[in-house]
Amino acid sequence: QVQLVESGGGLVQAGGSLRLSCAASGLAFRNYAIGWFRQAPGKEREFVAHISSSGGSTYYADSVKGRFTISRDNVRNTVYLQMNSLKPEDTAVYYCATAIRSWDIYDLKAYDAWGQGTQVTVSS
Repeated sequence: QVQLVESGGGLVQAGGSLRLSCAASGLAFRNYAIGWFRQAPGKEREFVAHISSSGGSTYYADSVKGRFTISRDNVRNTVYLQMNSLKPEDTAVYYCATAIRSWDIYDLKAYDAWGQGTQVTVSS
């Protein structure tokens, strides 16, 4: 079955960087667009970034544009989220998910298989 495993989270000071990875198995990875979402305590899960199946198109939430970069390696079946200039408000559990449609990609309903998440904590 489809499995997504996130890694790379941790504790970092404000202004620092982290690179998250999302390793996929059980699917024809090169055929799937992938999204990153995050969920802070007491808040709804929100869209962070999305990358098309080929990697040719990327989309970002306004809150992370210019600081985060999504990329993918279709040989290693992995999507990355490079996070720079981190802020305390970036603190959340970060999830990756496979997209099942190419529109409304900011909506949770555009995704089905989800990973278990990786915790990112940014201290001030």
